[in-house]
Parts: sequence; C-alpha cells; structure tokens
Amino acid sequence: MTPALSFQESGPVAVQADASRTPEADPPNAEKRPRVSILIPARDEAATIEHTVRAALASTGAAIEVLVGDDHSTDATAALVRAIAATDSRLSLVPIPSLPEGWTGKNHACAVLAGRARFEHLLFIDADVTLAPAAAAALAAHATATDAALVSGVPRQRMGTLGERLTVPMIGFLLVGYLPVPMMRSSLRTSLGAACGQLVLVDRAVYAATGGHGAIRGFLHDGVLLARRLRGAGHRTDLVAGHALASCRMYRGWGEAWAGFSKNAHEGMATPRALPIWSLLLFGGHILPVLLLILFGLGLVTPVAAGLALAALLLSLGTRAAITFAMREPAVTIPLHPVTVTVALLIQWNVLLRRKAAGAAVWKGRSYPLNGA
Repeated sequence: MTPALSFQESGPVAVQADASRTPEADPPNAEKRPRVSILIPARDEAATIEHTVRAALASTGAAIEVLVGDDHSTDATAALVRAIAATDSRLSLVPIPSLPEGWTGKNHACAVLAGRARFEHLLFIDADVTLAPAAAAALAAHATATDAALVSGVPRQRMGTLGERLTVPMIGFLLVGYLPVPMMRSSLRTSLGAACGQLVLVDRAVYAATGGHGAIRGFLHDGVLLARRLRGAGHRTDLVAGHALASCRMYRGWGEAWAGFSKNAHEGMATPRALPIWSLLLFGGHILPVLLLILFGLGLVTPVAAGLALAALLLSLGTRAAITFAMREPAVTIPLHPVTVTVALLIQWNVLLRRKAAGAAVWKGRSYPLNGA
C-alpha cells in the first residue's frame, strides 16, 4: 500500500491511505506494481551522487530502473555510479553527448535519459535529491488515481547555513502561499501549471507527444515550464506534498545560494512587468510591517498604524510558520522571514537592474542566453 498524497488549502499534507500500515507492510501484486524509470542528470556531483543513487535503488512498491546521465563530469561522478552499477543491474550510467546549440544542460540531459528509459512513468530527480523508499510508487499511484500526466512535489529542504536559511525557504513559501491549489486542480489553465524541478513524475507517452524537455530546450525553469506545456496540450498536472517523499540540500552556503537563485531569477520574477507587482505584494505584506514597528519605537508612527502593522506582521509570520511546519523546514527560518523576503527581492532586482553585471545565467561552468533566447 503506497501513501496517498494530498495538498490542502492550509498547506501541504501527506497522509497514508491506511495510517496503521507502512508502505512496505502490504506490498502490491508484482504484476500491478507501477513501473518507474528514475532519471538523474548529473554534472560534477561526486559529493552527493552515491547517496542519491542508493536511495533511488532502495525504492519499494514499484518496479524501477535508475539511469544516471553523466554530463561531462570532471570529478568522480561517473566512477562512483559505475561501481554501484556493477552490483545492481537496475542501474545504468548514460554518457550525455555534447550540448547542442540552443539547449540548457539539464534539459538536454533529461531528454537523453528519457530517450533511454523503458518504463511508462518517468521520474526526474536532481542529483542532490534523496528519495524516500515509497516515493516513486506513491507518485505513480497518485498520477494514475487522479489522471494527472505530471505530478510534482517540493522535497523537504535541508539547510545547513544561515545563507541557505535566508534564501531556500522562499521556494515553498511562494508555491504554497501563492498558488491557488483548488483552482489549479479544477482547471487546466496554463498559468496555474506549477512544479518543482527537483522532483517531477511524468507520463512517458504524454512526455513524448508534447515534446518533453526538447520543447523547453533553451529555458532553465524546467519544472514549471514542463507543467505548463502539458496543460497547454490539455493534460492535467498536479503539485502534491513532497516533504515525506524526498529531501534535498540545494546549496551549501551563501555564495552558492545567491548564484543559484540569481540564475533562476533570469526566468522568474525579474522582468519589468512582474517584479514591480511582486515587490509591492511582498514588501507591503512582509517587510513594511517590520519597518513601521521600528518607526513606532522611534516615535515616528501613531499607535493605530503600529497596531495595524503588528497585526500584519503576525499574519505574515503565522503564514510562514504554517508553511514551515507543514514542509518540515527548520523552525529558525520563521523569525528570519522578513529578512528572507528582503533577500529574495534584492536578488530579483539585482538581476533586473544590473543584468550585465549580474551576468548571464551561469551554472556548473556553463553560461546560457537569457529567457531561452
């Protein structure tokens, strides 16, 4: 029995269909198990790849194969995967060909891996994502039960430094706090397509029919754009609770976090049309209340204004707390929330106003043109 997944209005929740039994306690008939190809693009991931691969191979409740795409790594990534593959025939190392013009690295690697996959469900995960044993089976079961061509979740984010805690929590906050989940599920509107590229399961036939990663080859936001591509073709997509399915440590320190989120900003909020709106929304709801309370302490704001600011701040922190606890993120990130929002806006404005100084989108030693141009 695999976990049933839900995503409620109050935040993400993952519950088992029968809370009294673990997924391993009642394995399904082998003939009815979903078949999942777990696809992992990897470029210089020696620090994490062995742990990621072994966790994927430990999947239960589904027939799996694990394909790791070695994208011209200069470290021990390929050697580590080969060593594990020598002991487990379900694992294969796939050398990724040279990057064609007009492609981003991850999209190219994912497309190559999908072309080598044998099973009907394709589960794309990043090389720093640790799958829970029942994750692949749970995602496949949810996709089948809901007739969703794509199901994604936000893994539980692990954060080891202050720099990570001031940046990473915005992922879940924006997705959970600002995505109208009931509307997303009841509608096929393209604009409501949402996914986290760290953990995406997609139907293989639909993926091929809609062009897969090849249809978004020049872009960096593979998760969101893939979901919107499928919705545009009339297919249902879903975003579910991910904290019980996988965990991930995206970055290690302030420098990596700033660079990573700057890369994503090129195709995120950092546009002349979107950023002013997002800035008003985020600044007014999460930063201004703190500033008004500071001004009240200096005698520059009336008690009425301070009272309203306090109410707004409590609402802001309460929302952040609900999302933090639901996604199993560190509680210390809650009081840091106003600073986290400030940092997020600084990253976005830095990319928008200093586009040349901020640089092209650069990652893993590769530089890409902006906005898929």
